[in-house]
Amino acid sequence: MGQITIKNAKKAYGETVIIEDLSVIIPDGSFFTLLGPSGCGKTTLLRMIAGFNTIEGGDFYFDDIRINDKEPSRRNIGMVFQNYAIFPHLTVKQNVEFGLKQRRLSKSEINSRVDEYLKLIQIDQFRDRKPDKLSGGQQQRVALARALVIKPDVLLMDEPLSNLDAKLRIEMRRAIREIQKEVGITTVYVTHDQEEAMAISDQIAVMNFGEILQIGPPKQLYHRPATEFVAVFIGRTNIQEAKLVKQDGKTAIAFNNGYTLPFEALDHLEPQDVRVSIRPEEYVRTTNTEDSIRAKIIDSIYLGLNTEYVMELDSGEKVQITEESNYVETLKAGDEVRLSINKQKINVFSKDGRVNLLGVE
Repeated sequence: MGQITIKNAKKAYGETVIIEDLSVIIPDGSFFTLLGPSGCGKTTLLRMIAGFNTIEGGDFYFDDIRINDKEPSRRNIGMVFQNYAIFPHLTVKQNVEFGLKQRRLSKSEINSRVDEYLKLIQIDQFRDRKPDKLSGGQQQRVALARALVIKPDVLLMDEPLSNLDAKLRIEMRRAIREIQKEVGITTVYVTHDQEEAMAISDQIAVMNFGEILQIGPPKQLYHRPATEFVAVFIGRTNIQEAKLVKQDGKTAIAFNNGYTLPFEALDHLEPQDVRVSIRPEEYVRTTNTEDSIRAKIIDSIYLGLNTEYVMELDSGEKVQITEESNYVETLKAGDEVRLSINKQKINVFSKDGRVNLLGVE
């Protein structure tokens, strides 16, 4: 058991509606991430699945079993919180066995399962320590072991890594991903960190104002975002106003800086105002002085593998550009360069930013 189906979910606090009409299917065994800014409704939805929030409308199913009216304790879920929520007065072993004792399993079964999960999650050597003797990452592993040892149908994780430092977050997200694949459990993961979501997920649902704007694997959301909001939220991008124009019956994108980019993929559309999303890595320096964009370097940041530039175009627009670092060449503020655009990787949105005119694969 593990597929989660949500139909027409509604959540309101009095007159304030947080989620209006949300439907989604989370496949059995998948790692599914709810991603969005603070206040978008992702934790609210997670708590509705868990049974911690009331449901004002719609139906929630685990496989074909409707769970709306089931108590949280009867939904067979594992939960991992942002603040770990492990018991400070119990040892690691006692924390992990807590849920099994609640289920009144035999002592031998409890010991067997606790040993299995302490080893799986690599905290066996800390079994007799109290939480105050553990690092943040070790405490989070205890919380994960405690959630998984009961063999839940669904694992729910609410911003579980946000209290850890950057290096430990990367280590822990890799560990969570590996463990989830090994146990094969349907996992719903909440985060506002798009890099974390990209690294860990089978599928991501991007949310804003209680609405799911797009669901897809990380690669699809990055390369073919359904809306301007998704493009901006997943990774970094430059949004530039432009127009679709016709040249000899063919479509081109006319930018405000005077640069025109032939764009046959939109030949079927009429001339209109558009918004173009260009990732920093899709601007490419060129030696072509005719058919190119003139830009002046305003600032640069050296990041080892890559160098990031802020450049100003003739239109006065400022854009972010990422290049692989070059040890020999050093560009400095005030230098002028010429740029072209990798048109295979850009996205063109309607004037209101709500529709990707290239479609979504």
